[in-house]
Amino acid sequence: MSEHTMKTPDDPTLRLPQAVAKRAVPLMATGAVLLVAGILLGTATPGGMKFAMGAYLTAFIYVLTIALGALFFVLIQHLCRAGWSVTVRRVAELFMSTLPMLGLLFIPVLGTLFFGQGTLYKWDDPQWIQDHHPEWATNSKGFYLQDWFFTLRALIYFGIWSFLARYYFQTSRRQDETAELRLTEKMQALSGPGVILFALSLSFAAFDWLMSMEPAWFSTMFGVYIFAGGILSALSGMLVTIFLLQRGGTIRDEVTVEHFHDFGKLIFGFITFWTYIAFSQYLLIWYANIPEETFWFKYRQENGWTAISLLLPICHWLLPFIGTMSRHVRRRPALMCFWACWILVVHFIDIYWIVMPTVTHEMEIGLLGGISGVLVSLLCTLGMIGLFIGGVLRSGESAPWIPVRDPRLHESLAFHNL
Repeated sequence: MSEHTMKTPDDPTLRLPQAVAKRAVPLMATGAVLLVAGILLGTATPGGMKFAMGAYLTAFIYVLTIALGALFFVLIQHLCRAGWSVTVRRVAELFMSTLPMLGLLFIPVLGTLFFGQGTLYKWDDPQWIQDHHPEWATNSKGFYLQDWFFTLRALIYFGIWSFLARYYFQTSRRQDETAELRLTEKMQALSGPGVILFALSLSFAAFDWLMSMEPAWFSTMFGVYIFAGGILSALSGMLVTIFLLQRGGTIRDEVTVEHFHDFGKLIFGFITFWTYIAFSQYLLIWYANIPEETFWFKYRQENGWTAISLLLPICHWLLPFIGTMSRHVRRRPALMCFWACWILVVHFIDIYWIVMPTVTHEMEIGLLGGISGVLVSLLCTLGMIGLFIGGVLRSGESAPWIPVRDPRLHESLAFHNL
């Protein structure tokens, strides 16, 4: 144990290998090029800019939910004063450090409001409102769905997330140097209000950016549904990252099979939680059978989407539920890495299933928009993931990958499941 306590922020075993750290900028540059190429290619395909921006929004929300899930993980660990998670918390802090960058990547979505009426959001087209819901021109929903108010709310959401992410990351990094107990107490004090702000902002962002693509549809559970998928994917992304770091020789002794076991338990729990929310949302709408609600699911049972609608419960719940149920699996990092990668892939399919049926239904094109549509989606997704990974590596280039002077570090190093 004394070997661990003597490690400093400059210890090379807690740092990224130089060969990996140098890939941060090239990854971000490549990601930006792929994103631009995806959007430009989209303008030349049958789907046009509408399909391209749908693919962009899908990729953006996918990465954003992982970063927000990591932010929630950090907040809840401080709120609960958890000790077991100290050695894995820095990975979550690095994930959430990309939130200011993601705020900039939201600008193209806002641009569709001011330069392309109705490109992503039907309510942005005055003619559509006049034809379908003229009453919105004079009621509160019409006021809520206005370009300037939508933009203002987005600024508030990203302001909250960026403040929390930067505060917790910078404070944790400062503690690496000073070992001040007071910094832990300050992070704990903010975690309660932080969780409240996080819950409200995430729910309303889900309503604004995803649910309002079909402005006549509503579900009060939708925000929780997005949260469940986000925290599940963040946990999976953290597990994969730690597994790969250990394979590369970083934080080998500080994260043990006991930590992987706890990751497995959390992943298993949130698989069930996501399923509970998804099924509850569907069941309430199904048995009420109100046309104003059911059409959203109807779109996802037509034009080839039926197969994905049926596969999601199997691939997002049943298979990983069975796969991570065993204690034997949870204590095998390689097996848990496989299931974590599985969940990350299925989470993307879930986000695609939320966004793209609305886009393709409006344009009366096929499930994936043909070969050109697949290429556009692939470019946007790889570009956004490249920017995200590059941002994480850039933040982690100058930081140790565990909080080396956290007062609960000893508890995490000695952690053992009963």
